[in-house]
Amino acid sequence: MTTRIAMAAAALLVASLSAQQRPKQQPDVRYVPTPQNVVEAMLQMARVTSADVVYDLGSGDGRIPITAAQKYGARGVGIEIEPRLVREANDNAVKARVADRVWFVTQDLFETDLSPATVVTLYLLPRLNQQLMPKLKRLRPGTRIVSHYYDMGPEWPPDQSQDINSLMIYLWTIR
Repeated sequence: MTTRIAMAAAALLVASLSAQQRPKQQPDVRYVPTPQNVVEAMLQMARVTSADVVYDLGSGDGRIPITAAQKYGARGVGIEIEPRLVREANDNAVKARVADRVWFVTQDLFETDLSPATVVTLYLLPRLNQQLMPKLKRLRPGTRIVSHYYDMGPEWPPDQSQDINSLMIYLWTIR
């Protein structure tokens, strides 16, 4: 009888964890990887150091937090709604030997607590950037936000922009 109860408890735990791994909704954007040269330019523009915590919203395969950990010694958190991509990113962090400094979670980026971040990276559609603006503007002063390809619109001009082989990146610093 005890074995049966333990098995039932284990089954409930697995079902609960599986439900947590499924996205609550479909992704708002199709996953398109940021080219590695753009990743490196984004991190350089944000002046990432080993003291930083880099949050990547829509982290895909994890290349931005992984590169931040490898190149700068930063800690990184990837927020991704697709469980398959979270698994891939975690595997990539292990292969890159940075799994002790980088982790990935299946979450809706609109529901994620960004307060630990000192750098936030994005490659989202303009409407999503604009929906995130109030949340981003509440981050602590000094937090840097870097977006690949899309800015925040005319109401929040970037502090800096750079063309990387016809791919734009934008930087904002919270004041």
